[in-house]
Amino acid sequence: MRTVGVEEELLLVDPRSGEPRALSTAVLAAAVKESRGRAHAFTKELQGQQLEFATHPQSGMKELGAEIERWRAEAARHAAGAGAAVVALATSPLPAGPAVTEGRRYRWIQEQFGLTALEQLTCGCHVHVSVESDEEGVGVLDRIRPWLSVLLALSANSPFWQGYDSGYHSYRNRVWGRWPSAGPVEVFGSARRYHQQVSDLLDTGVLHDEGMIYFDARLSRTYPTVEVRAADVCLDASTTVLLATLTRGLVDTAARAWREGEPPARHGVGLLRAAAWQAARSGLDGHLIHPVTMRPAPADRVVHALLGHVEKALDENGDLSQARQGLAELLAGGNGAHVQRQLLCRTGSLREVVAACVRRTQGDR
Repeated sequence: MRTVGVEEELLLVDPRSGEPRALSTAVLAAAVKESRGRAHAFTKELQGQQLEFATHPQSGMKELGAEIERWRAEAARHAAGAGAAVVALATSPLPAGPAVTEGRRYRWIQEQFGLTALEQLTCGCHVHVSVESDEEGVGVLDRIRPWLSVLLALSANSPFWQGYDSGYHSYRNRVWGRWPSAGPVEVFGSARRYHQQVSDLLDTGVLHDEGMIYFDARLSRTYPTVEVRAADVCLDASTTVLLATLTRGLVDTAARAWREGEPPARHGVGLLRAAAWQAARSGLDGHLIHPVTMRPAPADRVVHALLGHVEKALDENGDLSQARQGLAELLAGGNGAHVQRQLLCRTGSLREVVAACVRRTQGDR
């Protein structure tokens, strides 16, 4: 069974006002002090109002969920010691100014990309699934391309930007897409062609390093995994687990098709960009672009098409029942963007939206 690991980026906010606070250095210092030289899960990100953690590779989704909950709780505890709270929101509902993290690499990015870098206070969820080789990994990347927009719709959790409703379910996706290497990619066909594309991008001098290869899905430069990066950070840990479950199902399904010589769909990058835009715009509340037909269809029908596509893999992994239940609950209750808008309607205050989401990040509904 393939192992799965998750990276989640969280916002650091003032526990009273809900506004982002650039306290990642203090929070990381607390984590380092408590670890007493041992490895810990937390790292800094581009903006000082962000904190990231990474789980260990897990075979069981129950164990993965427990670790996500553990690190969310640890992040909250360290943040509280620094006078902050953590919240799993992909953009800040309240206005935020730039607070680029110190360091040579981040300084270069700020100078190179200007306002694009300064406005990148966005939080994603990256799912790593193990692969046996780069060739298998690229075979997977080529075959999961059409389905990534559905994962975005499920995870969408960023309707607000600088104090306003953006009109999108995932405005993070729109902001993130400003990077020159971000978004959907072409069919590569082989590991050699994949690595040549990466090398060619780096040779342009536009990107600082391989860490800035921001494809929606890529080969990890650190681990023997495919890294799927299309999703917003999810409000509820249970949604993160569902996302990881479906992503492993996609990887298993794609790897089987690759081994059997089944060719990937040849949808062009332009169509995939349109599908991503639609997923970011309407989430689960309207139509999505169906990954097979590339035509609009009701979101629930597209979600069930994803489930059908990976059903065999889910069953083999023992995940089918939980995935069905998780999808049914998500379709009934809405994604994070839907929840945030409901909270605003009920409270009339973006500050209260953030406060409620702080509690929900820790599992308190």
